[in-house]
Amino acid sequence: MSQLSPGDFTALASGIYLEGLAVDHERGVIWYSDVVGGGIHAVKPDGTPVGVLDPERMWTGGIMINADGAILSSGQGGVRWNNPETGASGWLIDTLDGKPVNGINEMYPDGEGGMFFGTLDIESVIAARPARPTEIWHLTRDGHTIRLAEGLRFTNGIGYNPSLAQFYCSETFGQALAWDVTPSFELTNRRVLLDRDDCDGLALDAEDAIWIPGVYSPGIIRRVTPTARELPPVPTPPGATTQVRFGGADGRDIYITLVPADAGECLRTGRPLSGTSTLQRGRSTVPGVKIEATCFDLA
Repeated sequence: MSQLSPGDFTALASGIYLEGLAVDHERGVIWYSDVVGGGIHAVKPDGTPVGVLDPERMWTGGIMINADGAILSSGQGGVRWNNPETGASGWLIDTLDGKPVNGINEMYPDGEGGMFFGTLDIESVIAARPARPTEIWHLTRDGHTIRLAEGLRFTNGIGYNPSLAQFYCSETFGQALAWDVTPSFELTNRRVLLDRDDCDGLALDAEDAIWIPGVYSPGIIRRVTPTARELPPVPTPPGATTQVRFGGADGRDIYITLVPADAGECLRTGRPLSGTSTLQRGRSTVPGVKIEATCFDLA
């Protein structure tokens, strides 16, 4: 595998509309979804294909790793789990407040074995209608679901910095938002982190900065401090970045999913997608935060 310099990228895989990145540090693979083409795909850091889970399932926006090695994937109907070693699978979440789940987008660990997640009006996305308001929830390690915030326009990338007790959410078509987090995981003091209406996936680096790609911001990922000060952006290959994750022994490998610059607008309006989406590997001058595994009992 060739060593890249900061700012360099190399394509590892391609598809129709890639998203849902997760770095599987134990297996040494990168998982990603094809929102429109379907499936949860895995490749090695050099691009060697490893396998595909749920190949027919579309609209997966988030992927995480559970401590037992199972892969959690969000999307229409909720969050599924698949164990690549045993072939077992099932639903982690398919109801909220006793009602079937419309959709779930991105997820992030809570540091105690559970996770945060955002809902998504996938029915309206598929029909190219304006999405109904969405929510942020907390799923505890022992399976309790708690609504944390509601009335958001379109929950997308989320992140949690426990050292600062801050929670972040890219509210696509709205703004990137921040909250303070209480010891009982309540969200308080909502405020604007980045005043742009195209914020997509989200990642955190070791300097506490938040990396925020934009579906209408081709060629860059914005980097913002927890106090909402913009830092110099991170350049990317042509196209719009939908998700970013960090990996590698030093935490400085960057994995991003790129879609054509007009792909977000095509999905929003129902126009046919143009071009090809790619998974890319690059290098960063600053290490990223390693995303912990959740610890759900999936037996």
